Amino acid sequence: MIYLDNSATTKPHPEVLQSFQQVSTSFFANPSSIHILGGETEKLLLKSKEQAANLLNVYEDEIIFTSGGTEGNNIAIKGIALQHQGRGKHIITSEIEHPSVYEACKSLEALGFQITYLPVNETGVVSVEDVKRAIQPDTILISIMHVNNEIGSIQPIKEIGEIAKNHPKLFFHVDHVQGLGKVPITLSNSGIDLCTMSGHKIHGLKGTGILYKRRGVKLFPLFHGGDQELKIRSGTENLAGAVAFVKALRLIKERQVRDSEKLFQLNLYLRQELGEIEEVVINSSEQAAPHILNFSIPGLKPEVMIHTLGKQGIFISTKSACSSKDLDESRIVKACGFSQDRAKSALRVSLSYDNTMDEIKTFIHKLKEAINQLKEVME
Repeated sequence: MIYLDNSATTKPHPEVLQSFQQVSTSFFANPSSIHILGGETEKLLLKSKEQAANLLNVYEDEIIFTSGGTEGNNIAIKGIALQHQGRGKHIITSEIEHPSVYEACKSLEALGFQITYLPVNETGVVSVEDVKRAIQPDTILISIMHVNNEIGSIQPIKEIGEIAKNHPKLFFHVDHVQGLGKVPITLSNSGIDLCTMSGHKIHGLKGTGILYKRRGVKLFPLFHGGDQELKIRSGTENLAGAVAFVKALRLIKERQVRDSEKLFQLNLYLRQELGEIEEVVINSSEQAAPHILNFSIPGLKPEVMIHTLGKQGIFISTKSACSSKDLDESRIVKACGFSQDRAKSALRVSLSYDNTMDEIKTFIHKLKEAINQLKEVME
């Protein structure tokens, strides 16, 4: 099997699975229980927050454990909107956000909020000047992703953070789900107030994640109950999931230091080989993240290629996994100004540190074979 759909999800690391099992077996008590078992469980939960904070270079009370990217994005965006709507109802985002941000903003429009969807250039990047111009007296939130999940474009987060610092009455949220462990980001003193991360994108488990919430930021909770997780996310904590996430975070950061160059080399070879195939056009820019490469084969339905390669044990994807069963055009590729034909035929290869050069060479070989076979059938 050659798995090249790592932006949809990654294979859990054995050490992560082991951590989850050990904690589930030995620390099964409710952290809120006042007996000894509950106390031991609570201590481990606090230890996990301490470790996560150290790995991210933030404070322990800025860590909120969540179920992943979708929940984190919704808590951040709706939490700011509902808490601060008395001061303003204007939110700035981009046209290429993940569905969990894009649709969250659409839902707020139905509640009377005004959303500015910033355009991107042909490389999928927003203009810093556009962000500046979009800010109004009633703007309460800017939500811009770090790395796009379909084309890998990297947004100017550092520059937008500096803009946010000059407007202390608005908040800046970053969806860092695709960048975590691959493209570095600084949280402390960066202008970023909220940042979303997900476990299953970094060889962790589905249903795990973190929302970074800077000290002093107030959110309206979407869940009410027992006041867990700083009163932002009520409900009995998933301790085993939290420990597993922290283990995955530590491991992916080690891989990032050790294997980043390898990922760049895989991407470079992939880009060169795809560029030599006549029927292929590449949608990801050369400045995009190293683990995502999006390309189109105009005139060919992407699901046909996905199934053809899948029968040979090679797995790639089209669009975001959250919307990949909707076989219409890619909203992201279209937003870059590419043709409808190109947007309707987009395919995504997403790498992990576990992929090898031999796997990429085999993929290219099988892709060429598949294109030739499908051309014959179409003719």
